[in-house]
Amino acid sequence: MPSSNTIRDQAAIVGIGQTKFSKSLGMSEYEMAVDAIFAACEDAGISPREIDGLVRYDMEQTDEEQLLSVLGNPLLRFFAGTAWGGGGSASVLVVAASAIASGMSETVLVFRSRARGKQSSYGKDPKQGGRYWEKLATSLPGLNQWHVPQGLVSAFQEMAMISMRHRIEYGTTDDHYADVAIAFREHAMRNPHAVMRAPMTREDHHASRMIADPLRLYDCNIETDGAVAFIVTSVERARDLRQPPAVILAGAMAAGSHHIRMSSMFERPWEDESPVRVARQLYEMAGVKPREIGAAFFYDFFTSLVIIGLEQYGFAPRGEGGPFAANGGLSWQGGRLACNTNGGQLSEAFIHGFNNTSEAVRQIRGSSTAQVEGCDLVLVAGGNTDPTGAVILRRL
Repeated sequence: MPSSNTIRDQAAIVGIGQTKFSKSLGMSEYEMAVDAIFAACEDAGISPREIDGLVRYDMEQTDEEQLLSVLGNPLLRFFAGTAWGGGGSASVLVVAASAIASGMSETVLVFRSRARGKQSSYGKDPKQGGRYWEKLATSLPGLNQWHVPQGLVSAFQEMAMISMRHRIEYGTTDDHYADVAIAFREHAMRNPHAVMRAPMTREDHHASRMIADPLRLYDCNIETDGAVAFIVTSVERARDLRQPPAVILAGAMAAGSHHIRMSSMFERPWEDESPVRVARQLYEMAGVKPREIGAAFFYDFFTSLVIIGLEQYGFAPRGEGGPFAANGGLSWQGGRLACNTNGGQLSEAFIHGFNNTSEAVRQIRGSSTAQVEGCDLVLVAGGNTDPTGAVILRRL
């Protein structure tokens, strides 16, 4: 049995809010953050002044001081950040649940606001909107000095290396990539919030231009503006609020071999990879098996990494993620495992994975536009090439 000294069943997501998603909203990240936060409070049926904890990415440009006055100057008893871009997209919920379980906070705000459209830059810093790789300094510190000069300038080139290794080892194909992209686009077509809603065929996928071999345009996440926010509180308090709560049954974080150092590349033991370490902790705390999960949300920055994620989180044996996704395997109706039923970051929006978590909550509430029948357990995973985290949500 899992230890009682965990975050298991201690906290729940009770409010979700978001802005519109677009390739250019014409709003600052601060404005978008405020809109999403107030929407989340309204959804939960609480006043912003009740917020006493805040968790955000350490790369978030909107900070606690900026938000205090607009929230009505609440007493913030806890505030923290998580790192690693996509790796932190579920870790923020682990931190929020930990604050609640420890008694450090009762009502925690979690949010992410991004101006990531091509024309959405509002400063010289790589974190200030637009495409970060177009703002790299001429003198590179840290790990960047070793891989950027070799042509690994952006995530596209980095992930192409990992993706190609998986293809060489296991025979993953363009058709497998297309199976992921098409399934998620079909989900997006049902979702009025999705940016990309035009039908996609296998031929469309294969004809899209090569970005970084083997990744084509339709294998890559879209670039958008938008913000998403959550209200997390204790399960006890959640029972009395407006929405059916999405209880955080379990959550875990782990660091393993890191892709920028190119130290993994499937050469180190499988057990050393961050998501594999997370999955082991997660299922132990939750007391469930992968086959019991009703829907899963992978950090779909690239189709290939969804396929690898299926293997890392135990839904398919290693090397068999491609066949698992084949022929509608990830579809909300009739698939082997319903995945990213909002369209994900490949077709709905790229809000560092937070929009996937919103959809996970809707699946628990029973309000998704691609609702999985009898969906009682949902997995939400962060980016699987970084130090990362994941949570399992359940119905109360």
